[in-house]
Amino acid sequence: MEYHRMHTSAPVSIPVRRRSAWRIALVALLILVLLAVLAVAGISFYVGWQLTHPERKPVAETPRDYGMDYKEVEFFSREDAVPLKGWFVPSSGSGKGLTVVIAHGYRNNRTQENVPGLAVARELSRAGYDLFLFDFRGHGESGGTFTSVGQHEQKDLHGAIDWVRKQGRPGQPVALLGFSMGASTSLMVAAADPEVAGVVADSPFSNLYEYLQENLSVWSDLPDFHFTPTILAIMPPLLDVDPASVDPLTAVNRIYPRPILFIHSVEDGSIPYTESERMWRQHPDRFQFWKADAGDHVKVYETYPREYIERVTAFFDNLADR
Repeated sequence: MEYHRMHTSAPVSIPVRRRSAWRIALVALLILVLLAVLAVAGISFYVGWQLTHPERKPVAETPRDYGMDYKEVEFFSREDAVPLKGWFVPSSGSGKGLTVVIAHGYRNNRTQENVPGLAVARELSRAGYDLFLFDFRGHGESGGTFTSVGQHEQKDLHGAIDWVRKQGRPGQPVALLGFSMGASTSLMVAAADPEVAGVVADSPFSNLYEYLQENLSVWSDLPDFHFTPTILAIMPPLLDVDPASVDPLTAVNRIYPRPILFIHSVEDGSIPYTESERMWRQHPDRFQFWKADAGDHVKVYETYPREYIERVTAFFDNLADR
């Protein structure tokens, strides 16, 4: 009997050098991915920190530069007692029996130079309104170390209203005029304070978290992809803030039926006019919306100064007559 030897194929082995090369490439790739993640996180943290700790603009002008008498005021925010500074400006015309508290925007101070706010204040003072202008925390000459873009700033605006009611014009109704962040903050404070007679909201956002999801790159100068979600993820727990709670859209329903005048430029490249439109549509029977062709952010007064003052004073006149 003849036997045949069975032959089996030997296993194919990858050379040691090739396996080592693959291993090195994989490790290198993992290191690159880790470095990229760390870079995104580091840049996001740095930019997020800069955005929440803006450089303070000096208060370079006073109401006297615009022909108004005023009183220097120091007061405290409600609840957490952050020291704040402001001006009380008595009306220079026949008193209308209404105090207007003016709230400035992000990266600005009580002068709101990019409007310019003191020019608006001068016209309102001449129209017969007492005014109160102040610096939010982390801005101008006020205390505080950072901005939450509306969350903790509500305590500052409540503190300003408290001062006006106790030491400014006790018993006199209060209305609010806000620009940008100050407009959104004013809407939330009015919702919480039923004694606020009405609000003029110039260029507000409707919900901070939703706004930042779509527009954070406008302020960060970084691509949305990766950076926006990373900043929104790491900054709130580090600063104990909640952008989703900064929600003027919900607030306007609590203001109703008190009136609101929304003012917004259709060309606004920082906060789209649709943010105001979204809130106005909640109650168009009581809310007004002036949608103007007026250049960039908070530029409606600069573009149409006479019409701006006419519309705003007409709104406040109606409150004073109630």
